[in-house]
Amino acid sequence: MITKAQSLDNFIDKSLYEKNKGYYQRKIEFGRKGDFITSPGISKLFSEMIAIWVVSFWENLNKPEKINLVELGAGNGELIEVLINTLNKLEIVKDKFKFFIFEKSVSLKKLQKKKFSKSVKWLDSFDKLPNSPTIFLANEFFDALPIKQFIKINEDWYENYVLLNKSGKFSLEKKKVTKKKMEKIFNQGIDENQNFIEFSPLMVKYLKSICKKIKSSAGGILLIDYGTSDKKMYDSLQGIKNHKKVNIFDDYQNIDITHHINFNFIRQIVNLNGLKVGGITNQGSFLKNMGIDLRAEILSKKMSFQKKTDLYTRIRRLTHKDEMGELFKVMFVTTKDNNFKTGFNDIKI
Repeated sequence: MITKAQSLDNFIDKSLYEKNKGYYQRKIEFGRKGDFITSPGISKLFSEMIAIWVVSFWENLNKPEKINLVELGAGNGELIEVLINTLNKLEIVKDKFKFFIFEKSVSLKKLQKKKFSKSVKWLDSFDKLPNSPTIFLANEFFDALPIKQFIKINEDWYENYVLLNKSGKFSLEKKKVTKKKMEKIFNQGIDENQNFIEFSPLMVKYLKSICKKIKSSAGGILLIDYGTSDKKMYDSLQGIKNHKKVNIFDDYQNIDITHHINFNFIRQIVNLNGLKVGGITNQGSFLKNMGIDLRAEILSKKMSFQKKTDLYTRIRRLTHKDEMGELFKVMFVTTKDNNFKTGFNDIKI
């Protein structure tokens, strides 16, 4: 319950994750009936392309006998289900992968455990992973983490706080920030030439921990999310309900709250933590590089006209520049000595 002015990230955290009350802590509907749909729910071909990429990266890592696969925020499990089924059927990688889920949502964790109790382990810390090469997958994970916002007015910086007024409505309130606090923020890798800053402290924490694991045991992380590669930050905070944008204060604890990922900031974080960006492109290019069009062509040969139309409509949604193709970015982070480029062949870093 909100009773006094608090930082924006605390407000978002309570709205999404408060025990038994937060949006992600109750039963969540995915797809048309819910507030949003993610790429694995649009077409299984998305997950199949990720599976192909995972096997290719495993080969690049010299085909380790034991390897960890960690999905961050697995949702209703549509992606990891395809990965488990595909990787366990392929003779070259069968029984080599250990599957893990890192999940903040209690209700989604319960749903996942009903599906995967025998094949997956759940993590609350990356330190508990076995000492083997590790592949992390983050599909629309970081955009749902609470964020802070800072605004520069003249030469002073202010942080956005949320206030509950006497009539029971929320509003934003600005609180002045000390120069010392701002220096700490800029030291995390944020470009100083900004008038507006938006970032998730939790994302920074998770990425530091992931970088530490990859540095010590080899591997990488594949991030897929909507956002920008620009250095300039902007206000991207939005509420989502019934697949439409709404004000984040409209229906407390009953809407999804999300933001655009700044991939340039992620690049700075991983560089500061001893890793590198091995590739970045948009989702449409990545999926096409991985062979989604060829796979769709093969499948469609035995389909009726109606099913074929449905298949290509879904592929278009995932890959076309006017749909998810350009807004969604794909970034690959790995160790400095790794030159794996599969999926990013047409992109210069």
